Amino acid sequence: MCRIRRTAQQRIIDGKELVRDIATTARVCYVRLMGRHILFINPWIYDFSAYDLWYKPLGLLSLASQLRIQGAVITFIDCLDAFHPAMHDEFQIKMAKRNASGEGSYAAERIPKPPPLKTVPRHFHRYGISPRVFQNILKSISRPDLILITSMMTYWYPGLFDTVSQVKSAYPGIPVVLGGNYVTLCPHHALLSGADFCLPGPGESSLPPLLNDLLGMDMPLYSDVNKLDSCPYPAFDLIHPLNYVPLLTSRGCPYRCSYCASHLLNHGFRRRDPIRVADEITFWHTRFGVHNFSFYDDALLVDPEEMAIPLIREIIRRRAPLHFHCPNGLHLRELTPELGVLLYRGGFQTIRFGFETSDLTRQKSTGGKVTNSELAEAVGHLKRAGYRSRDIGIYILCGLPGQPAAEVKESIDHVRSAGARPILAEYSPIPGTDLWNDAVESSPYPIADEPLFQNNTLLPCKSASLTYSTYQGLKHKARIPLPH
Repeated sequence: MCRIRRTAQQRIIDGKELVRDIATTARVCYVRLMGRHILFINPWIYDFSAYDLWYKPLGLLSLASQLRIQGAVITFIDCLDAFHPAMHDEFQIKMAKRNASGEGSYAAERIPKPPPLKTVPRHFHRYGISPRVFQNILKSISRPDLILITSMMTYWYPGLFDTVSQVKSAYPGIPVVLGGNYVTLCPHHALLSGADFCLPGPGESSLPPLLNDLLGMDMPLYSDVNKLDSCPYPAFDLIHPLNYVPLLTSRGCPYRCSYCASHLLNHGFRRRDPIRVADEITFWHTRFGVHNFSFYDDALLVDPEEMAIPLIREIIRRRAPLHFHCPNGLHLRELTPELGVLLYRGGFQTIRFGFETSDLTRQKSTGGKVTNSELAEAVGHLKRAGYRSRDIGIYILCGLPGQPAAEVKESIDHVRSAGARPILAEYSPIPGTDLWNDAVESSPYPIADEPLFQNNTLLPCKSASLTYSTYQGLKHKARIPLPH
């Protein structure tokens, strides 16, 4: 049995040594997990608001799939489950509502605000199943050998901490491991969670040596993280009902926008084979009856000849009745007349694009991925392909450091004049991004010390001209129905 001779604390911070250890583990360890029970948990969201845009914990379910292949017994608890039957008895909770496509609200229960947010004049909620339902689920399953919990937004950590506390109470002595975006972006703060181990970065790389240490079981790397098609499909079959599936055709992004954390969460830009992606879509449709799919790529349309065009052509060729949604923001620069027609014919119903601002100087300073003329040209291609103005959603960032309210207004007007629908996206400062230092300097909140203040609801870096009433007026302006 090979063992990694370093402490958990060292493994959290020391990325280079971890890579070398993983390579050693992959070469000399071949014993499978042999029936070990591993509990995977998608934690609650605690926030002022939350909405499900076809979200599922892709990374967590990908790990579950790989460990299941290695022989582990997998249990998955989704604290955000909108359809858990026991929730019908939770009369104090506002029930979830879903559209036919799968998007919609989570179940919500009003809870006290965390002390740092007590002066914010909005109600705070727990989104997802009730604690009683969660505890009953924990009682109903066999005692696990290991518990893995994922994380998303940095300012959602209260729900994560509560999840950790409850599983440690239910299963004292069982190791609890945290991973995901929050742990990667705020590794030192994550150590306050009460979890036994925090693993930043890709779990496929950091988890095998830890499994070896904790369980005395060696896990060979089943897949090559640099060859995405070697990874098994995520374990979406653990979700009931499975009414939509999120997809990734790539990891990372060739752009480096100053407000975005893609380069911190993914090293480099790697893509799958488009036919393999179409095969996965066909698998979930034919085996589980899924009709709605969401793409969570950071760069789905970049170099469209490599991915988007052959993928959509293959989707059209297979002639399945499918609907596709892109809530993450597509790249406008890549739109051509051909691609616009393919998107429309391929069933891409929800299309959202990243524009951010019509201000030329800020366009260049934040990444330079699109210009005003490219916006107008792309919208024209989409409308000629058959999309209506209200179908074409364009994200505008609001509350960037030093951004005057007038710039946001002008950006809304510009998008509307181009014939598309503006969608305000409130800026959330992310540690480690190129804009982070400006955010720390401009914010009246201690965002570097307390992730709760990174919440975009607070507009934590807004300029003096962006008052609350001005912001409400901008939201109203962006929501005015388009003429056609």
